[in-house]
Amino acid sequence: MKILLTGANGYIGRRILPVLVEQQHEVVCMVRDPRRFELQDTLKDKVQIVKGDLLQPKTLAALPKDIDAVYYLVHSMGGHGNDFEKAEQTSAENFVAYLDSTTTKQIIYLSGLSNTTHLSKHLSSRRHVEDILDKAKAPLTVLRASIIIGSGSASFEIIRDLVEKLPVMITPRWLNSRCQPIAIRDVIFYLTNALGNTACYDQRLEIGGPDVLTYKQMLDKLAKVRHLKRFIFTVPVLTPRLSSYWLYFVTSTSFSIARSLVESLRNDTIVQDDRIKQLIPHQNLNYEEAIRLAYAKIEQNMVISSWKDALVSGTMQLNYMDFVQIPEHGLLTDKQLFKIEQDPAIVLENVWSIGGTRGWYKTDFLWEIRGLLDKMAGGVGLKRGRRHPTEIRAGDTIDFWRVLLADREKQRLLLYAEMKVPGEAWLQFRIVHKPDGSYLEQLAAFRPDGLLGRLYWYAMLPFHFIIFKGMVSNIAHHTPATLPQTQV
Repeated sequence: MKILLTGANGYIGRRILPVLVEQQHEVVCMVRDPRRFELQDTLKDKVQIVKGDLLQPKTLAALPKDIDAVYYLVHSMGGHGNDFEKAEQTSAENFVAYLDSTTTKQIIYLSGLSNTTHLSKHLSSRRHVEDILDKAKAPLTVLRASIIIGSGSASFEIIRDLVEKLPVMITPRWLNSRCQPIAIRDVIFYLTNALGNTACYDQRLEIGGPDVLTYKQMLDKLAKVRHLKRFIFTVPVLTPRLSSYWLYFVTSTSFSIARSLVESLRNDTIVQDDRIKQLIPHQNLNYEEAIRLAYAKIEQNMVISSWKDALVSGTMQLNYMDFVQIPEHGLLTDKQLFKIEQDPAIVLENVWSIGGTRGWYKTDFLWEIRGLLDKMAGGVGLKRGRRHPTEIRAGDTIDFWRVLLADREKQRLLLYAEMKVPGEAWLQFRIVHKPDGSYLEQLAAFRPDGLLGRLYWYAMLPFHFIIFKGMVSNIAHHTPATLPQTQV
């Protein structure tokens, strides 16, 4: 089948794409900016990429008309500010207008599960999107899921942050709400097995794992799996806003996503209509099995996608790839050049390992303080870490930086700051080859926003002197425990 995959660079999209290719489907991925959609080498020759923005209907003219099915995996959790409902509505309406001009025989949409008529704004918006997609000529299949558990999923990472970082928790009362968590593996199974399944046409189906748990029980069970002793107390005094701040400061999530999750998790999310068991028979993983599988992927460095790599996890604009070229004028810079005495391939590996658990090679406590100050100012802080300890692709997050360019062949890594600063900031690493040897070039560039930006830069100069000079030296000298193969 020829399939159009929207949201292809999102958490679910990146998971389902290789499965669809393995099943011999012809997949067309629609993305806003192909520059930030990096495919695995095994998929590059098997997938077609087309540029399209659902908020710009004219861009949809380039999409193919001869498609058999569509996956609509577009959500705006934490995105578009207070206008996300309008954005989701407009996107769905524009998409339906396009679909009605195609040969599409099925639309598959992943939505949210809820057991109340008083829906949060995000769940209400998703239900509204269901109704809009249902107006298309092609039959609609909706799969409604509760908490999704998998390496890199927002829900799992938040639960993991809470359990691993807090021995004692004073928690909001919504931790007593019940849900039916489902493993990402099972979500992908249902999404792919609903494809072309006529019994699923014009159906809104609920999916969940075998366990019905409170959120407190989910924390307790994860602690048990990790052999951690945790004390959790729930109190009624934490308002939704205070609960959102609690999640924001303790975990790696952004405030907008924390607020959306708190609003959505205050109500039970349990499967009440289990018709999916007859339509697509399947034995789902239980919660503890899903947790162990997620940790296995993390420990094996096999995390395919992470919610942190979505733009809504930070402050980046949709057109962030336009920042790949550092401006030539109006910049304040700190440039360090250090001669490399060891194999440049080892130094490049050091650069590719920066941030996350590896740290920043110099005065990590100062980076931690900067991350804490950023959180207090409403920024992303350092808690996001990185998806993989040594692999980097454009669009990844590395602590409070966004990867703009990761070019091993040209030996260049370019990061853009998502921390709260009065201006725009870049951090670039390059290996420069000269007649007298190879050098590691480290460039910190800042385009200030008025007088406040300039004052900020000069106030930070003493810290720059301490951090950047030692940083480039340590990166050039560091010898990892496992030496990389020489890069060609």
